[in-house]
Amino acid sequence: MSIKEMKPISMAEAREILKGNDSERAKIADAFFKKFTKLSADEAKKMFDSIKKLNLDKLKDEDIVKIIDFMPEDAENLRKIFTGSDITLEQDEITKILEIAKE
Repeated sequence: MSIKEMKPISMAEAREILKGNDSERAKIADAFFKKFTKLSADEAKKMFDSIKKLNLDKLKDEDIVKIIDFMPEDAENLRKIFTGSDITLEQDEITKILEIAKE
């Protein structure tokens, strides 16, 4: 397997990519992803697209992937994702993101 493109992906998407790879590293990664992912790869992609459509310029693709991987259930947990960064979300932005996460 070779690197074709560099872009952030969710753990669900990574798990999908590793399917069929029987190496020891892939098995360890799959066990980790299985334990911590809450969405399928398709659901993660749909969520990514939905958040991207909000047109929040302050969110990079890496930030959206973090949201998908952590699946925050409330504003406090969403804000924790950005602790230590210079990203500050307005309440209406938080509400929109959390609505998407609940779907």
